[in-house]
Amino acid sequence: MAVLSKIRQRSFFLIVIIALALFSFVLADVIKSGSFGSNSNNIGSVDGTNIASQEFMKKVAQVEQQAQQGQNMSSTQAMNTVWEQEVRSILVGGEIEKIGLGIGDEQIINVIKANPYFSQNPQFLNEGGKFDESKFKEFVKSIKNDPNQDRWIQWKQFEKDAEKSAVEQLYYNMVKGGVYTTKAEGKFKHELDNKKADFDYVTVGFSTINDDQIKVSDDEVMAYMKKNAKKYKSEETRSIDFILLEKKPSTKDEKDLETEFYNYVNGGEGVPAFKDVEVEKLAAFVNKNSQTPYDSTYILKKNLPIEFQEQLFNLTAGEVFGPYLNNGNQSLSRLVGRKSNSGAKASHILLSFDGAQSSTSTRTKEEAQALANSLLAQAKSNPDGFAALASANSDDPGSKDKGGEYDNIAPGQMVPTFNDFVFNNPVGSIGVVETDYGFHVIKVSAKYDAVRLATISKKVEASNETIDNLYSQASKFEEAVRGKNFEEVAKTSKFTVLPAANIKSSDEYIQSLGAQREIVRWTFNNETELGDVKRFETPTGFVVAKLKSKNDTGLLSMDVAKESIGVILRNEKKAEQIKKKMTGTSLEDIAKSSGGSVLTAAGVSSGNPLIPNVGLEPKVVGTAFSLAEGKSSKLIVGNSGVFMIKSKKVSAAPALDNFSTFITQEKSQQASSSQSRAYQAIKEKAEINDNRARF
Repeated sequence: MAVLSKIRQRSFFLIVIIALALFSFVLADVIKSGSFGSNSNNIGSVDGTNIASQEFMKKVAQVEQQAQQGQNMSSTQAMNTVWEQEVRSILVGGEIEKIGLGIGDEQIINVIKANPYFSQNPQFLNEGGKFDESKFKEFVKSIKNDPNQDRWIQWKQFEKDAEKSAVEQLYYNMVKGGVYTTKAEGKFKHELDNKKADFDYVTVGFSTINDDQIKVSDDEVMAYMKKNAKKYKSEETRSIDFILLEKKPSTKDEKDLETEFYNYVNGGEGVPAFKDVEVEKLAAFVNKNSQTPYDSTYILKKNLPIEFQEQLFNLTAGEVFGPYLNNGNQSLSRLVGRKSNSGAKASHILLSFDGAQSSTSTRTKEEAQALANSLLAQAKSNPDGFAALASANSDDPGSKDKGGEYDNIAPGQMVPTFNDFVFNNPVGSIGVVETDYGFHVIKVSAKYDAVRLATISKKVEASNETIDNLYSQASKFEEAVRGKNFEEVAKTSKFTVLPAANIKSSDEYIQSLGAQREIVRWTFNNETELGDVKRFETPTGFVVAKLKSKNDTGLLSMDVAKESIGVILRNEKKAEQIKKKMTGTSLEDIAKSSGGSVLTAAGVSSGNPLIPNVGLEPKVVGTAFSLAEGKSSKLIVGNSGVFMIKSKKVSAAPALDNFSTFITQEKSQQASSSQSRAYQAIKEKAEINDNRARF
């Protein structure tokens, strides 16, 4: 009792202590999950405007639903689509608000009138077939007075969306309308395209020095990126190394299924031998025991599995072949029947005429028929020359270059009269038939038999035992590699390490793995540290991944940067070595010292600085225009190598009084890209927080 009394006396302090402990626990969990504050409910923010995750995910679901009616779209693709829409809406909406842009009720009606649903709907048209505004307003009034106010809410949202879209388009039209091209700019473009330079040059290409002779360090790449930070901006990225244990069937799985198929061959365990199944029961037997349903069609030899064509095609009635492995399936086939005249090879010469289907010919029908009869006589007198006659005379572009030949023609594939001649006449027959396309001189070259097979087929799949074994291997590797060298442990375990670089938070796909959003989220999780390892199960197998690097610099990841910047820096170093070889004061001296030749480039313009057989070299071409006639340049480091040039002649652009054509071209080009450039400029200055990696 004394203890209870003391507890009562100190109950206030006890409650405070418990409350503080609980608060500390919750606070720690909140901080750990990164969800403290309003960000926990936001997919991100744009210039301080939050994008609520609940509303955002509703829109993602709507996009997915709409996509199902057309092309397939994954959740991640839908999320990225909605994200771009939201960012654009906030940024452009902010600009619109700054300038006070808007439209009135009458303008909204004009926007809605432009919608084909209203402009072409008889409900809103007058007797003259024109849009009747009074009918439209009556329609809106009926919705407003409808007891079911859901329709009115939907309509108001539609109006809001229509207004927003119209104002945005008005904003972009204003941006586009602000594009102006001066006469000076038109004149400059004319001169850029039409002023020509002729020059001689000597070049030593970067390719003359092997890449492996030049080393470029990561520090050099990073320094170059920082110096050109605007050019190499990037989102945060991650890189991983991983192993993939594919859920492939083992040799034992293949053998087990093969053994099962031998039961169909020999019979056993209540299953009759395949060869003994009555013909009228074959279809039911196959459908019961095969993953591929019974196919009653006749198959030409060419359509049988290539590896087993001869064996399958030459079976006798009731004979069984197999088991055989075909395209990942264990199969057993029995010949049910054989059918002659199931395919044919024929050649033809089409003589079309004016008025025939798809014809561009000007000959009359009588002329076409006369020519067909003439060619028929030639073909019959020399059947071996049919291909040459077809190549020279046929109006069929699909077969003309093949001597008029069509192989493996199926019954009913060709138009009726053509089909009847081919399948109702023996091999070697030559004749003339008329179709909607014209007159055809036809030669029947071959007839083919086809076979009908009853085939039991089952895909060779990894068994539960095999999958369990792969899971065990992946789990053991996951434990073994923690804190150790990933590649060395993988090598000891005889696993192949694969890299995946430049993974972005919005990505869904990982190279060599396909759609793996779970792995992407893991790499961006705040709790995932460099060097952390985790096992994932995917539809194709088990993945054990290690977070190799985090790139939060705002620049390209080193893996990606080395591919592009590495080339630039390597060529800079090559250029220094090449310059040492190119000694002399004249082109001839340079050619002699470097082992090159003096070449000529003629009629090159600044607008298209292409040196024939070399490529785009704007720095070299620009230098040519700055040199006096007969003068030589210093050594120039170009795109493909080091150059020295000697000016021969610069021809001025033809004099023009009017540059309107060039002004129009330049204005059109600038206006067409103004919308995207304006938006990109706004976006680059915006503060965008992106939390998609959590979803």
